[in-house]
Amino acid sequence: MTKSVGVHEPTAPEGRGKGELEAEILAALHRAAPEALTPGEVRELLDGRLAYTTVVTGLSRLHDKGLLKRSKRGRAFAYAPVADESGLAARQMRKVLDGRRDREAVLTHFVDELSADDEELLRRLLDTGQ
Repeated sequence: MTKSVGVHEPTAPEGRGKGELEAEILAALHRAAPEALTPGEVRELLDGRLAYTTVVTGLSRLHDKGLLKRSKRGRAFAYAPVADESGLAARQMRKVLDGRRDREAVLTHFVDELSADDEELLRRLLDTGQ
């Protein structure tokens, strides 16, 4: 087997756990909201320490997961979150719930693990129809 010639760029730089790059990119986009950013602009927000292609890959994955929307800006795409941070958390919770057969069991366990304050907040939200 021959070794390919060229520069190899790992998709997750050393020391970064799975999903950390996407979390950093998403956090940078939330800080810039509501402005959509190009991969180069995101790279600058991340101190320019990542390769441009790494940032593009992270943005593309987040877009494929439905967490980012994109629009054409010049020769590149500009990306923005589809929702604010609390909206994204709610989407993730819904996705987990939708992926389970026994929704009642999932919701029961969720409510059982809430703090008393969070349980009261949930009751108020349900009572007011929000």
